[in-house]
Amino acid sequence: MPDRAPQPVDRQLPTDEARDLISLVRDIAQREIAPSAAEEEDAGRFPREVFTLLSDAGLLGLPYDAEYGGGEQPYEVYLQVLEELAAVRLAVGLGVSVHTLASYALAAYGTKEQQAEHLPAMLGGGLLGAYCLSEPASGSDAASLRTKAVREGDDWLITGTKAWITHGGIADFYTVMARTGEDGPRGITAFLVPGDTEGLSAAVPEKKMGLKGSPTAQVHLDGVRVPDARRLGDEGQGFAIALSALDSGRLGIAACAIGVARAALDEAVTYAAERRQFGKPIADFQGLRFMLADMATQIEAGRALYLSAARLRDAGLPFAKQAAMAKLHCTDTAMRVTTDAVQILGGYGYTADFPAERYMREAKVLQIVEGTNQIQRMVIARHLVGPEGR
Repeated sequence: MPDRAPQPVDRQLPTDEARDLISLVRDIAQREIAPSAAEEEDAGRFPREVFTLLSDAGLLGLPYDAEYGGGEQPYEVYLQVLEELAAVRLAVGLGVSVHTLASYALAAYGTKEQQAEHLPAMLGGGLLGAYCLSEPASGSDAASLRTKAVREGDDWLITGTKAWITHGGIADFYTVMARTGEDGPRGITAFLVPGDTEGLSAAVPEKKMGLKGSPTAQVHLDGVRVPDARRLGDEGQGFAIALSALDSGRLGIAACAIGVARAALDEAVTYAAERRQFGKPIADFQGLRFMLADMATQIEAGRALYLSAARLRDAGLPFAKQAAMAKLHCTDTAMRVTTDAVQILGGYGYTADFPAERYMREAKVLQIVEGTNQIQRMVIARHLVGPEGR
């Protein structure tokens, strides 16, 4: 069964331009993404042509400077675009979020010369990015990464393996964190690596329970030669860059989670109104009505939380704690709401004839990516009571 169009959200947007932007995104989503979303996810097909269209429409660089081809939109607006995309197909919403994450190091820490040379193509030239921090033996403990970059004249030779890389094997550029110095966070440096660089390859994509249309793969770097001109920030600054990028990226995951939860709620509401048992729509039963009310309330609360964090970011205020809270709450909400949607649909919810089961499988990964929700709780607690073992 094809996915239904998500119900419009009554949004409070800061400008008429932002309202027009959301309308454009909804139109593209319904015309170009929704009709084939279920079929392509089932087949595990990545919609590269959709990302080309989004790039042409200026939607792959929304939070970045117009000087380099970005949309110069506040995060408050950009995140609501992600929600709209994810409500139709998570592979697209998440893909835009990851591309934005991959572009962050250059946009925030690159020199003017680096930005002028590379950002226009990254933000509006049809390129797609990937972010390489995690490794097979360093996931949550990212500061223990072992990929090494060794200086050789004006170049660096990078060797190692990155894991769980969204767009691994299909990205046009990779933002890679590699060890250039001592053990621990102070010995890590960031690099911008072209996807066609000799020595860079990707393993066969992981076989996942959900999000099958978005490739996730290990990326191998075998003596990859990168000029020092592609080093981002100072030597040893890479881990700080990575964490700063993740603060913003977690907001993207939160917005995507609310998009998936919205889609699941819409499916449940429609089904409950149409399905009849004991001579009346099941939506008339109080127990089910309370489930729908709780689902809707959790979604509204999640959206308010991620927008509150985004407004702090837009104002230039600290937002790391709020970003962790938003990622934690919104992804847990997506898991609860999609699970309840499957329950409301009953046996049909467990079949691939309805999208509820796909939403439930997709929601699970959002509790894991860009810092598990256990890591988010650690981040929040550190802001409340300080670091562990003081």
